[in-house]
Amino acid sequence: MKLSRTLLSITFALTLSGMTTNSYAGEVEVLHWWTSGGEAKSVDVLKQKIEKQGNSWKDFAVAGGGGESAMTVLKTRAVSGNPPSAAQIKGHDIQEWGRLGFLTSLNDVAQVEQWDQVIPAVVANIMKYDGTYVAVPFNVHRVNWLWANPAVFKKAGVTVPTTLDEFFDVADKIKAAGIIPLAHGRQAWQDATLFETVALAVLGSEDYNKAFVELDMDVLSGEKMVDVFTQFQRMKDYIDPKSGGRRWNSATEMVIKGEAAMQIMGDWAKGEFAEAGKVQGKDYICAPAPGTTNQFTFNIDSFAFFKLSGAEEDKQAQKDLAKTIMTKDFQQIFNLNKGSIPVRTDMNMAKFDQCALDSMAAFKATAQSGDLVPSMSQGLSTTSYVQSAIFDVVSTFFNQKDADPKEAAHKLSRAVKAAM
Repeated sequence: MKLSRTLLSITFALTLSGMTTNSYAGEVEVLHWWTSGGEAKSVDVLKQKIEKQGNSWKDFAVAGGGGESAMTVLKTRAVSGNPPSAAQIKGHDIQEWGRLGFLTSLNDVAQVEQWDQVIPAVVANIMKYDGTYVAVPFNVHRVNWLWANPAVFKKAGVTVPTTLDEFFDVADKIKAAGIIPLAHGRQAWQDATLFETVALAVLGSEDYNKAFVELDMDVLSGEKMVDVFTQFQRMKDYIDPKSGGRRWNSATEMVIKGEAAMQIMGDWAKGEFAEAGKVQGKDYICAPAPGTTNQFTFNIDSFAFFKLSGAEEDKQAQKDLAKTIMTKDFQQIFNLNKGSIPVRTDMNMAKFDQCALDSMAAFKATAQSGDLVPSMSQGLSTTSYVQSAIFDVVSTFFNQKDADPKEAAHKLSRAVKAAM
């Protein structure tokens, strides 16, 4: 495997450099990339709870919404024999770290806390390696959300679009009113988030799964994918020229301030609106992304837990961390802050707003209809290698003037095949 080869090469280099490990009694070191307002507030709650238990928290935050930088740091730390207690890892990467033997069993905590009884099987299976819990889920995110500023829509005399055709019509009118229609940051993972939402609308759930889960070459290179790239390309006309390198939360801030009308982004954006003191339904609107009303692209944030060779106090603190993440109290506080919905099925949702209630209802409905699909852009649908290949093709296409959608579809299939 590619990750295996990467880790072996780093191991050799670190052996030569003579790096050593350190342990600290009763400490949990946590690697994550939750550094923006709403996200930072969410993780700070966990830190406070751990410290109230008498343990110490060592924050290992690496900025970058997609986590690419964090994973580079983690690989180096893990093969040096000095991994953090837990790291923000999800999807297929959990399985790969498990196969490499780096992750520790949490089954003793899971059995006492009855995780199998309160976590849906589709989520629990992602958290397990070879039937053993090695990671803990925080939440369920809906990725295919449209965030809108109602004051801007009123000024332009338009309503929130529900289809792609409506989106382009509304965006033209907003642009004519002198306002940026779509807030976006030209980072690879943000481009991919926008791309997969357009893909879900154009392909439908079945072909979305064929393309990004099953990696079906016929769908990846087919006419419907050409249409995906065509519609995705049209989005560029409604993004401002200063979008290069902009972070996602800065794009959200543009919607909050009325500098832009809309943003297509996961429900973690809601934490930014809450942090700014904005009220759902009054100051901002959440709606399914155009063309995806009855579909749900999901992401699950999770911490994977690493085998520790240090003090027993550290190992116990690690278990305390795992237990705390799954408590009802923390699940409620964390998800209210972050904008997601709890992963537990036995939660009282009375304190959650309408966006969250709509998300939970859609989550349950799409799980039954087959329209619940894992997010490619957030690393749930496929391996990090395939995801990276898709990112490269999508961003290159989006940043290239007069790119050819048909050629892009062929490049996509070839890139995915090479990364498999």
